[in-house]
Amino acid sequence: MQPTEQFSEPTRRWFADTFADPTEAQHRGWAAIATDRHTLIHAPTGSGKTLAAFLWAIDGLANEPVPDAEMRCRVLYLSPLKALAYDVERNLRLPLAGIQAEADRFGSVLSPITTAMRTGDTPQTERRAMLRTPPDILITTPESLYLMLTSQMRSVLSSVRTVIVDEVHSVAGTKRGSHLSISLERLTAITEVPPQRIGLSATQRPLEAIGEYLGGGEIHGGRWEARPVAIVDAPRHKDLDLKIVIPVPDLTRPETAAAPFGEEPPTRSIWPAVYPQLHQLLTEHRSTIFFVNSRGLAERLAGELNRLAGEEVVRSHHGSVSREQRTEIEDRLKSGDLRGVVATSTLELGIDMAAVDLVVLVEAPPSVASGLQRVGRAGHQVGATSVAKVFP
Repeated sequence: MQPTEQFSEPTRRWFADTFADPTEAQHRGWAAIATDRHTLIHAPTGSGKTLAAFLWAIDGLANEPVPDAEMRCRVLYLSPLKALAYDVERNLRLPLAGIQAEADRFGSVLSPITTAMRTGDTPQTERRAMLRTPPDILITTPESLYLMLTSQMRSVLSSVRTVIVDEVHSVAGTKRGSHLSISLERLTAITEVPPQRIGLSATQRPLEAIGEYLGGGEIHGGRWEARPVAIVDAPRHKDLDLKIVIPVPDLTRPETAAAPFGEEPPTRSIWPAVYPQLHQLLTEHRSTIFFVNSRGLAERLAGELNRLAGEEVVRSHHGSVSREQRTEIEDRLKSGDLRGVVATSTLELGIDMAAVDLVVLVEAPPSVASGLQRVGRAGHQVGATSVAKVFP
C-alpha cells in the first residue's frame, strides 16, 4: 500500500501535487499513527515531521461531521517556543487551503477546519472567543496549557484526542518538561478517551527514554507502568557544510590584526575584525540567520551590520521582542525584504525558514544539540545541504 492511500481523495491529490514523494519520516510515521499508538518520530530537520503529524489529524477532521461546539477542539499542538507556534499556525494554512481546493474542484464535501493560537500574548478578547467557539486545532505552549487546565478553558480541552508535542527533546529531562508531563496527565484525566500523543524532534537521544517521557504511565497494582510508544527512527543522512572561521591570525592577540587603511589602529578587541567578515557573508548570501547567545549581543550585532550596510538589512530577534515584531521580522526574512536576522534561541527550533541559505554561529552554541538545531535552519528542505560558519 502506498503511504498516502490511507488518506481521503482530496488529501491524496493535494499531497501528490505539492510533494514528489513522502519522506521516510512521513511514510513510517503515518503507519505508526494509524494504529492509534503514542508515536515518537525522530528525523532530521526538513524531513516533514510536523506535516506527518498534522496531515493525519487534518484528514480525520475534514472527513467527519462537525461536532457540537463544546466538543469541537480535537487536536492540540504544543510548542516549546512562541515563535514556533506562530510559524506552525501560518504553515497550516497551506494544507488546509490546498485540500479544500481539491475537494471543491472534484465536488467533495469536507467539514471546515478552524485553528486558533493561545499563548501569553493572546488578547483576552480572543481567549473569550475560544470559549464560545472552540477551534478544531488549538496551538499553544506548555505554560499556557497549564493555565488553561486551571481555568474555564478546561472544558474546551475535554474533547482533545490528539496531542502533538514538537521539539520534545527541548523539554524532556528539564523542570519545564516535568511540569508539562503533569499537564499531559491532567489532560488525559479529563478526556473521555486518552489522547494519542505524537512527539517530534531531530536531536533526541536516547530514544527509549524520550519515548517513555512522551507516553507517561499509570499506576497498576501499586506499580508504575509506562504506556507503550511506537518509535519511528528515520535518521536520513543530512549533508552539512560547516566551516570554523578564525577572524584574526592569533585569537590570543587580536591586536596583531592589521587595521584596514584609513581606520583606527587595532585594539585588543576581536570584534573590529569580526564585524566586516560577518557583513561580507551577509552580502554574499540570499538570506542569513546569525545566532548569538545573548539579547545584548543580538542588538549590538544587528546595529553594527546595519551601520556597515548604511541601511536596515537585519533585525534582532529575541525573547524581549514583542509578538507583533517577531512575526513581522520572520515574514520579512521569508519574503526577502530582510537580508538577515540576528537571533538568540528564539529561532533555534523547528521554524520553517526555507529561504535561509546560510547560518552563522557567532560564539560557540550552548551545546551540540543546540548547534545542530541552529545549523539546520539553513537548507530547511528535504535533501538540501545545511551551510554554516562558526566564529568561535
